[in-house]
Amino acid sequence: MNNVSLTLDLVAWIAARPRSYREVMGAWRSSCPRLTVWEDALDAGMVRVDSDGDQQVRITALGSAFLLANGRHAMA
Repeated sequence: MNNVSLTLDLVAWIAARPRSYREVMGAWRSSCPRLTVWEDALDAGMVRVDSDGDQQVRITALGSAFLLANGRHAMA
């Protein structure tokens, strides 16, 4: 599975509902330098971390467009 597929999975997972930063890091953080799914999605502007107190992670319009362009929807 390549990073594009994993990035699609990440964005679809977050699209299902806002996730806490802690929840995202618990599920998607990697110490492998070749597996940069979270960093790639964040750098590409597909997800954002709200800077308010609860640090919710949400997809952006770019993330929605990425899902749509790849025939994907939010994962439950």
